[in-house]
Amino acid sequence: MSAQSAATATANERVKTLTLDSTQLYLTALNSTTSTLSFPPIPSSFPPSNFIPHTRFLIDSFRHPFTAFSASYFLSHFHSDQYFGLCPSWSKGIIFCSHLTSLLLIQTLKIPPRFVFALPLNDPVLVDGCEVILIDANHCPGSVQLLFKVPTKNGIFERYVHTGDFRYCNSMKLNSYLIGFVGCDAIFLDTTYCDPKCIFPSQEESIDYVVSVVDRIGKEFGKRRVLFLIATYVAGKEKILVEVARRCKTKICVDGRKMEILRVLGYGDGEVFTEDESESDVHVVGWSVLGETWPYFRPNFVIMEEVMVERGYEKVVGFVPTGWTYEVKRNKFAVQTKDTFEIHLVPCLEHSNYDELKEYVKFLKPKKVIPTVAMDFEKLESKHADKLRKHFDGLIDEMDNKEDLLMGFHRGNCETVEKVERDANEERVMERNKNMFEIKTVESNDMDVSSNDVSYVHKPHSQDSTIPSEEERERIIEETRDSLPRWVTRDQILDLVGSSRWNIVEAVSNFYEHEIEFYEQVSVFRSFESASHASSPKSPISLSNSGHFRSSTDENVNTNLSLVSKSPSLKFTRWRNISPSKRKKNTEKRSNKKVKSNSTLKSSGSKQPTITSFFSKLLPDDSKGGKTDRKN
Repeated sequence: MSAQSAATATANERVKTLTLDSTQLYLTALNSTTSTLSFPPIPSSFPPSNFIPHTRFLIDSFRHPFTAFSASYFLSHFHSDQYFGLCPSWSKGIIFCSHLTSLLLIQTLKIPPRFVFALPLNDPVLVDGCEVILIDANHCPGSVQLLFKVPTKNGIFERYVHTGDFRYCNSMKLNSYLIGFVGCDAIFLDTTYCDPKCIFPSQEESIDYVVSVVDRIGKEFGKRRVLFLIATYVAGKEKILVEVARRCKTKICVDGRKMEILRVLGYGDGEVFTEDESESDVHVVGWSVLGETWPYFRPNFVIMEEVMVERGYEKVVGFVPTGWTYEVKRNKFAVQTKDTFEIHLVPCLEHSNYDELKEYVKFLKPKKVIPTVAMDFEKLESKHADKLRKHFDGLIDEMDNKEDLLMGFHRGNCETVEKVERDANEERVMERNKNMFEIKTVESNDMDVSSNDVSYVHKPHSQDSTIPSEEERERIIEETRDSLPRWVTRDQILDLVGSSRWNIVEAVSNFYEHEIEFYEQVSVFRSFESASHASSPKSPISLSNSGHFRSSTDENVNTNLSLVSKSPSLKFTRWRNISPSKRKKNTEKRSNKKVKSNSTLKSSGSKQPTITSFFSKLLPDDSKGGKTDRKN
């Protein structure tokens, strides 16, 4: 007997709310003659983002193999990071999920059907006395958000929203059940892209981009000449595939495993997808075929060439649809090329971007935000969790937090206040010391830049790693180049890897922290170079290969120093190895000072680095032989 059939005995008439007892469902699934079950207490180390307070409801948590803490498990969607721990021998409890996810569990993972219970969407169900509602999460097929209304003392209910993985859209505000959770006690929020830098285009815009590239290049080269590869998960990105097939009038080639999933999702009729490679020039590949996406994108042109030769094509165009590859702030879609290969990095997300997260929290106005991604799960009040929650200051119901604070004062607990004051004093001292260090750095204009280049990125007293061999340096430079936009120059790459102690991950991370400055540097130098060739072609100024900001090309930059120093559009920022939040605070402080008075800027003396002093560092010393040679 399946769990779905066993529920009939405990359900009311269908016109009424379905009432379920997870313990009885579990005992029935086990064919047990026992009428009751006892569970050990949920340990304090259990991730707080994976269970609902005042219940034994465990969310996306199947990773504890030895001890069962509950009979009630909820699966938000069918992705491996959520269902990890499930296998055909699963028997630790009932898995509540959407109908589509239940089919995937049973037919793909071979979970025994008696341990799987499908809940309806947009229809309240009582599970162990708690009202549970599933609503669409706009993530992958079958993905849901979970709404819980939990009874507590004195007839009071607490309301919780667990988003699972989700992509916010405006239509969610129209869901009558979700509206009933405005002002909820907490939201367990998918914080995958909870970062101000993560502002992505809409799914529709990203899909339009993929379709347009496939259509344009396909028409240009004709059939059987260009192979299009689209990277996907086992389940997910179906929206892109379906739209490419519909609008480009072509089938999509997938492997047997993907086709098995698609049949469960209702795409098994052969009109959109095929397993025959000869029927389509658009093929679906695994997630890592085109390259590694973490911690930055590293293309795999070698595998692309092998696939091209094996399948008999002249050119390969790949698409990696994920936010982890998002690297361009001016152009929404980046392209990496080599020979006859192209890889388009498309931020076609199934997670909410930063603005969407804030909009959702603003709409629900919960008392608390509990991050579910990228945090120290065992410590709900950890520094990282607090940092994530600060993004939603002013959007939550802060009265709840004020009441907690007042209760703390009522208990006479003033240690927190003292600690805050102590931390503030320490921060002021550190800020003052840091500012003194910056002033000294700026005032040392006569210092040889090449011997002090690390002062721009390293903290004082840091030690450099051993410089690698010339062959190893070239390998690092080339690998770094493959991970950056095409407009980045060799000089800039040398700067990045050198100042990052030849650590590729750190170099790429530093670049994307300051991409706008690098882009402006290239653009401005090129514009000055063009202007100077027209006005004074006989007065060359060579920029040294040392220093943190250098020429954007390998040619001399011919311009007048006074012209450069007076340009309001050229803004260089000396970036340092400090946290983005501190850097943001420093920038805000400097901006506020500028607004107060222009005279402050004029009288600041050596405390304000000018473009003239910047160039004075980079100009060659005529007494030592003029220009500095560079290797290319």
